[in-house]
Amino acid sequence: MAAKGDMVYAWTTDKEIADKAELGGAVTGLFKFALEKKIVDAVLVVKKGTDLYDAVPTLVTDPAELKNTAGSLHCGTLLLSKLVKKYLEGAETMKIGMTVKGCDMMGLYELAKRQQVNLDNIVMIGVNCGGSVSPVMARKMITEKFQIDPDTVHKEEIDKGQFIIEYEGGHKGISMDELEEEGYGRRTNCRRCKLKIPRGADLACGNWGVIGDKAGKATFVEVCSQKGADLLSQAEKAGVIKTEKANEKGIEVRGKVESAMLKLGDKWRAKDFAGLGEGRTRLEKIVKETSKCIKCYSCIEACPICYCVECSTRKPYLVTPGEVHKEALPGYTRGSTTELHVPPDPVLTYLRQLHQLWPVPGTLPDGDPKRPLHACPAG
Repeated sequence: MAAKGDMVYAWTTDKEIADKAELGGAVTGLFKFALEKKIVDAVLVVKKGTDLYDAVPTLVTDPAELKNTAGSLHCGTLLLSKLVKKYLEGAETMKIGMTVKGCDMMGLYELAKRQQVNLDNIVMIGVNCGGSVSPVMARKMITEKFQIDPDTVHKEEIDKGQFIIEYEGGHKGISMDELEEEGYGRRTNCRRCKLKIPRGADLACGNWGVIGDKAGKATFVEVCSQKGADLLSQAEKAGVIKTEKANEKGIEVRGKVESAMLKLGDKWRAKDFAGLGEGRTRLEKIVKETSKCIKCYSCIEACPICYCVECSTRKPYLVTPGEVHKEALPGYTRGSTTELHVPPDPVLTYLRQLHQLWPVPGTLPDGDPKRPLHACPAG
């Protein structure tokens, strides 16, 4: 019987899943079992759309369909937490299984604090995440840096510090450090992230620490809750999942990989936040960057924990609708005496929003002085 705190190697006994999966298919196998035994009513997963840059959120109710969702998509990632609130009634009326990255998990916890989702009805299987690459950046990087047509790439992975692609005619890998120093690579938030193993989920899974004959054939699973222990135990008893105790050396390797990733996050935080300056310089930079705001509200729509039916930033007595800050207008020069009918600085809009959401997970404004929000068309 599995117990909270256990660390095991796990793999599916389902050949169809094993053939499609990358690491033994434990995650997909567990969710298939959960659906078959009515432990959950549906599983919210991401599957490949037209290509590996197209991630499609999918609600699966037929266990046989889950095999089509096996594998990873580093270049087509989505935040799933808000979908549960917006489209699945906050998991109040159905039990949902979810594969979550650290940011998905944090988003769900923040929504739960605000009584917007019911965590009792959600089974979270977390996956280790060293970061993701936006679809647009991935295509640009593969074209310019790898000098490969991105449409010919049929597989990508991030392994041992490299971004590796397989394409028609071969494969190629380039160091992530090299890519990111040249402006390519992972999303800025991912570089700074300090949650690489989502232990707040019911099970935390990944390939870090899988060594020996099980490397590439099994998933490292850390049991993080009683709910996770029960699921793993039942699946193993039913014979749909096999496990063995994690190798002690593998546990040590996993810890070293996590530690290295966290140190890299600290490095990027220091580098990015240093660009903001200190004191008045920082405030002036924030005011300058937020002055580009055109009030399209894309940030509100993209935010994983904004949930108000009537957002405060849309209330006309707080934020004047349909107007932009004078510094966003063509030809405006700071200090100009030209009379313009404009609302208060947009920085107040952002401060009001952050005040309402605080404390927030690391998935919100990324602090990048060049791009306040990934969804921002003016950033």
